Amino acid sequence: MAERSDSDPPRDVGAELADLRARVERLEVSAHPRVDPVSGPDPDTFWALEGVRTRRADHPETADGLVLLTGSLNLPTGEPVEWQQGAATADLFDTDWSAASARLAALGHPVRLELLREILRGTRTTSALGDQLGSTGQLHHHLRQLVSAGWLAQRGRGAYEVPPGRVVPLLAILTGVS
Repeated sequence: MAERSDSDPPRDVGAELADLRARVERLEVSAHPRVDPVSGPDPDTFWALEGVRTRRADHPETADGLVLLTGSLNLPTGEPVEWQQGAATADLFDTDWSAASARLAALGHPVRLELLREILRGTRTTSALGDQLGSTGQLHHHLRQLVSAGWLAQRGRGAYEVPPGRVVPLLAILTGVS
């Protein structure tokens, strides 16, 4: 902290504090945007939400709500992936959630998550995965679990890929828990 001299103008602590509060508020809003109850969502921040709201208004089956997963990306390998999946909230609340437990449980192990990441990065063979992860002890067990749950598909002997329809849902889950 710099020392003050008698020739320095007096500090306006109140103004400095107000400035700091405003700066913190701007940071919080940018990190966690909120919907203003009067003016609604900011269309630049909530552009995807605006699309969902428009869809709800135009489709009576989604009047109670709509959940949408969407993504357009290039994998680290350069492969393009585009995916969209949506469901009316009424349908979601009426389905048996326990049916998703095996698929979600397969993601509950750090080795399996690392396998998925490495496969999305382009390491696709059992041999290369074993080299990358430094161990093959339980590798086949984890790969079988991911295949059984639908997160991986086997493409030939000892080669795996994340099916295109699973890439965006996987990344959406990881986004939601981060």
